[in-house]
Amino acid sequence: MAKLKTTFICQSCGYQSANWLGKCPSCSSWNSFQEEIIQDIKSKQTGTNDASKPKALAEINANEVDRIKLLDSELNRTLGGGIVPGAITLIGGEPGIGKSTLLLQLALSLENKKVLYVSGEESEYQIKLRAERFEKYLSDCFIHSSTNLEIIIEEIKNIHPAIVIIDSIQTIVSQQVESTIGSVSQIRYCASQLIEIGKSLQIPIFIIGHINKEGLLAGPKVLEHMVDSVLQFEGERNTNYRILRTLKNRFGSTSELGIYEMTSSGLVGIQSPSKILISRRDEDLSGVAVGVSLQGNRPLLVEVQSLVSRTAYGTPQRNATGFDQKRLSMLIAVLEKRLKLKLGFSDIFLNITGGIRVDDPSLDLAVCASLLSSFQEKSISKNKCFIGEVGLGGEIRPSTRVSKRISEAKNMGFSEVFISKHSDLSENKNNRTTIKLSKLNDLVNLYSIDKISSDIKSNN
Repeated sequence: MAKLKTTFICQSCGYQSANWLGKCPSCSSWNSFQEEIIQDIKSKQTGTNDASKPKALAEINANEVDRIKLLDSELNRTLGGGIVPGAITLIGGEPGIGKSTLLLQLALSLENKKVLYVSGEESEYQIKLRAERFEKYLSDCFIHSSTNLEIIIEEIKNIHPAIVIIDSIQTIVSQQVESTIGSVSQIRYCASQLIEIGKSLQIPIFIIGHINKEGLLAGPKVLEHMVDSVLQFEGERNTNYRILRTLKNRFGSTSELGIYEMTSSGLVGIQSPSKILISRRDEDLSGVAVGVSLQGNRPLLVEVQSLVSRTAYGTPQRNATGFDQKRLSMLIAVLEKRLKLKLGFSDIFLNITGGIRVDDPSLDLAVCASLLSSFQEKSISKNKCFIGEVGLGGEIRPSTRVSKRISEAKNMGFSEVFISKHSDLSENKNNRTTIKLSKLNDLVNLYSIDKISSDIKSNN
């Protein structure tokens, strides 16, 4: 009998090494190497078909692909307008965040379409109990509780469903791979076989993946390159709101996101997320400013909260939740340099309400206004909104699609919108509610923000 060859594989990124290593040289993770058997897996030849033959570019039909439209408008938007036949979608998220609930709702909402829901974590009885919480469920949804890849592929060929859901890829095991369940070799091989059957039969497949302690999708990084779309399900477990964010999408924009509310009857899409992202406060508070972020084609009003207090230790703290830490440090440096604010001995905490994370530079002006308000203990009026990117020179740069942002602010009841002086307002006919600023000094010199300017000048 021939001696089995083994190698050490990093369980985080799939890097291979002949010897065990404490730290992975590829992804820098510690104690992630496991010994696995090297084997030559020979795939069965299924023969050639017309789809595998080369075609001239002029012979290819470039018409729009008929997508499967969903009743879930939030998931439709995130996927780029529906499900593309044969598309492979990977969904990740923390345990208990609602990944299985989201896809089970998807399986039960499709009429006159067969859906195969494969669960390696729950039994048929447990899935039936979760399905009864929803308002309705259809008989065309088939539940298959199995972890054997070969049996799952055989059931896909027999049923030939319109959609296949795998919950989760870490629980699926193949007899062709002599490795433990959840290993890199098992995940890579099982995913490749599911992708092959999905592409050949033009069946869209949704795959649920676990995440590691760093919040990234577990398993080899190559898994994200193999699939067509990668969705991340986020949210605080102590709140009812969930965010479905697009990390990769070959058939649509990667800037779209969907917002849900977890209720007793399942996940409910929120059509107007700006209402939940802005807190309802009866009294005026310092350090609170509202900006408009653009997520794909969707403007969202975001509330920025900051706290500036004198530090009790030698080194001041700089903490940001939902906002880029490095960009916050840059904005603090701009305020210190251009406005002569003494923030070097102050602790600064910044928070984006609603549990979401934004990386839109157009929130810079709202962040600066929030820091100014907290520094002077002066509140900003509730009817004011800020849109603009702040440069290193203190200049306020224009934002993209500013007219769409202003319209959303007006619809939410904001009567004054602070924007860049160089913004293009050709699409917005009514500009009486906008206040144009050139530099941060213009923001300070305006008395419309509860006379912050007089306090700053007196302190300097």
